[in-house]
Amino acid sequence: MEVHEILEERKLVTEFQYDISPMVKGYSDKTVHINLTDNRIKIKDVPLEMKEKFIGGKGYGLRYLWDATTPETEWNDPENEIIISGGPVCGITQYSGTGKSLVVTISPQTDSVIDSNVGGWFGPFLKLNGFDAIELQGKAERDVIIILDGRDGTGKIRIEEAPADPINSHHLADMLTKMYCPTEQDKMKIAVVSAGVAADHSLIGMLNFSFYDKRKKRSRLKQAGRGGIGTVFRNKKIKALVALVAKVENDMNHVVDMKSIIERGQRFNKEMKELDDSQCEMRTKGTAHLVEVMNDYDLLPVNNFKFGSNDAVNGNIDGNTWKARFEQGSFDGCWLGCNMSCAKGVNNYLLRTGPFKGESVIVDGPEYETAAGIAANSGIFNTDYTIEVNFYCDTYGVCTITWGTTVAFLMECYENGILNLERTGGLKLNFGNADNAMELLHQLGRGEGFGKTAGLGVRRLKKLFTENGWGDAQFLQDIGMENKGLEYSQYMSKESLAQQGGYAMTNKGPQHDEAWLIFMDMVNNHIPTFEDKAEALHYFPLFRTWFGLAGFCKLPWNDVEPKNNAETSEPAKVPEHVDNYITIYKAVTGRPFDNKRLIEDSERVYNFQRMFNLRRGYGVRKWDAQPYRAAGPVTEEEYLSRQERYDAQMKNVIGINPEGMSTKEKMAAHRKYRENRYEQLLDAVYERRGWDKNGVPKIEHLRKLGMDLPELVDLRSKYDKGEWKLK
Repeated sequence: MEVHEILEERKLVTEFQYDISPMVKGYSDKTVHINLTDNRIKIKDVPLEMKEKFIGGKGYGLRYLWDATTPETEWNDPENEIIISGGPVCGITQYSGTGKSLVVTISPQTDSVIDSNVGGWFGPFLKLNGFDAIELQGKAERDVIIILDGRDGTGKIRIEEAPADPINSHHLADMLTKMYCPTEQDKMKIAVVSAGVAADHSLIGMLNFSFYDKRKKRSRLKQAGRGGIGTVFRNKKIKALVALVAKVENDMNHVVDMKSIIERGQRFNKEMKELDDSQCEMRTKGTAHLVEVMNDYDLLPVNNFKFGSNDAVNGNIDGNTWKARFEQGSFDGCWLGCNMSCAKGVNNYLLRTGPFKGESVIVDGPEYETAAGIAANSGIFNTDYTIEVNFYCDTYGVCTITWGTTVAFLMECYENGILNLERTGGLKLNFGNADNAMELLHQLGRGEGFGKTAGLGVRRLKKLFTENGWGDAQFLQDIGMENKGLEYSQYMSKESLAQQGGYAMTNKGPQHDEAWLIFMDMVNNHIPTFEDKAEALHYFPLFRTWFGLAGFCKLPWNDVEPKNNAETSEPAKVPEHVDNYITIYKAVTGRPFDNKRLIEDSERVYNFQRMFNLRRGYGVRKWDAQPYRAAGPVTEEEYLSRQERYDAQMKNVIGINPEGMSTKEKMAAHRKYRENRYEQLLDAVYERRGWDKNGVPKIEHLRKLGMDLPELVDLRSKYDKGEWKLK
């Protein structure tokens, strides 16, 4: 159907008009709530206490989700919400990395709270429509499109019945952009949020947030990938969420001190121009520059996290390979004013497989996590395969991190006889089998065969295989790289105890955005003791949480560093850039602010999320357990591949002479030592965080933070009395 035909046939479900509240110091203090069950739309004032305690972004999402749901709410219940919020800094254009918004919901994968940060234009455009956050609740009877239209000065919100096609994100974003913004100039005034067909058929669906590339004349996509948020979106019968604006103003947030923001922005831009080519090459390779770095340090996941490197990386999926495939010299920022330009993409790529075979598309990425997970972790060192899977995961609405870890798990199951041709429906899923791995993804897109089974995610696959009697439960637990129901992102943590904690102690599950400590711990040995590791696992998760409260992207923090950073007292924190963030936050909000208050703001929200997990029946020590593959060698093949290292550790670290011991005996000694060390780490981190031995925030700690809210105090009291049901 052509765009003009869709415009003529579209059916209005409801329309709501309102006066757009301007931003003042980064806030409008308004939220829009849309209930799709009865199509009620209402505007809510943001309470002052919420603003002060939860700041914005992820904080607002957690607070609204708590209020909207009960401990018994399932992910697919109408009362579950999807909340999108950008934070007070989101939308400024004078400093790189200020377009981020956070998406929060109850996850189909974890059964608890999930949050995912995302670029693209929707977060800033939501603010231009007058809202600090949007709450999406209820379920529509049929597919709908929700439009926030602030182009005429008076706000309009429309819910329209969606056309049957297209569904997949690359076509849908292009169509809606043409539909609502027919002229080339107007295409800079629209943002689209969508998922694809695989989100209908799986628990691992993700959301795409669009931004328009005026040079390539195409809508491009950034992803809120983790935890199945796209699955919730499609379960609510939302086909797309659209934000339309009149223009992007120089000072849309109406900040307190624009001069200070501009000065810090110019300083950072100078660093990018002078230092990026000699540091991370973000402007030419994006995050994909990390592939060979991780490979060189034996930290790149290969064959379901068995190994940390492979010679086939070079020339196939390394940074220079991606640099050659990415279109260079174009502005690749996913929000206006970002000079890091790391949103690299392969332009005019001719698809070789699937429903869009022969179509010329733009592929947004691959980023490091995609190249590492889709390619290396499945033992498929193929450039075009990686690009093709990247594209189809995006347009189908599948998280590439989750998919990469899931496929790698399935391949190890296949090679161990847990799966066979009969059980996979004829797919030979051995490591390195690109053709069948590609078909698995297309099956998921069609909602059929073993591909649909794969869309359950690793946790449910382990349970399914065990219940069917296909494999040993302990082995499946050891090699199934998930924690709290969320698949691991793509870094090897076996030799970094701090990174093991940075993954498995997260509130939402093992995602690197909370704490990435591998280099501090393993490479540079800056945090040798349990106390040092506990301090790092206190500070960095809180510091990184703050980005998602304020509306910042984390990449400009440490992917380019000032020349003198190594000479500072705490180079891992990049103190000059931290000072930039403090200055900018004060300049936007006018709020008194320093390093101490930054951590305090985050600590309130972080502990609230931990208590939210407890409310869901989780949030205790047993859920911080990790699969053993994250800590050490599960198979003899793994041990023997690094035998010299492991034997040396036996003698010099564990204190056992390995001579005369069998490989199984040495593996058992390693396991006992490594698992005990992790338990000691849990104790140290819990103490530092003000939590009890079971990982629950103490009442006195909540009181110290000013987070002794009545609902949290009541929950903690019931838990202490044994009256709270845990899962």
